[in-house]
Amino acid sequence: MPTDSAVRSASDTLGANSSVNEAPVKTAASLGMVSCHYCATLWKDVKADDHCGRCGARLHQRKPDSLNRTWAFLIAACIMYVPANILPVMTTASFFGEKQDTIMSGIIYFWVSGSWELAVIVFVASFLVPLFKLAVLILLLIMARRRSNWRLLQRAKLYRLVELTGRWSMLDVFVVTLLAGLVQIKGFAMIHAGPGIASFAAVVVLTMFASVSFDPRLTWDIAGQESRKRV
Repeated sequence: MPTDSAVRSASDTLGANSSVNEAPVKTAASLGMVSCHYCATLWKDVKADDHCGRCGARLHQRKPDSLNRTWAFLIAACIMYVPANILPVMTTASFFGEKQDTIMSGIIYFWVSGSWELAVIVFVASFLVPLFKLAVLILLLIMARRRSNWRLLQRAKLYRLVELTGRWSMLDVFVVTLLAGLVQIKGFAMIHAGPGIASFAAVVVLTMFASVSFDPRLTWDIAGQESRKRV
């Protein structure tokens, strides 16, 4: 059986460890330091309208008007997402007539014709990924606006995932462009990009602008405030 002194020693050790874990995290903002967004130079005691002494860029702790800018890009992307899935992205003209394909009709055609691997790739890259990005960015914006401390680490990982998958949403644009350049047999078959491809490209570009405009440090500001309150 453990002695009373051993129990007290163990409790003291646990208390010390818990106090270390709850110690406030030192951030650049809490120390009055600002990093230049262009040359990454770290400056201290920065005042309003100060500029970087190295590259001349304006210094700011957070991206200016980050939430409003991100909301603007995100709302525009949500609006363009509707015609991107309704309008045809590709028009094929041949001896047998003219056929227009939307994103979903192309996915169904690949699946029915036996090319299920390509159907899955196009479905994920052209339908699920843009929808996932829109949903994640809306979640991040709402949580940042509410200054919520709900699952901070998971939200940070979601933001990094959105940045990582951004450019891969252009798969449909690449496919249609490639087909339009290769399959141009005059008098037999002609492939043209439909109006839906412009809307789809706009969705991808707008979501990329939204992810760039969003400042992920806003997610962690509430954590820094709570650690200072505990102290």
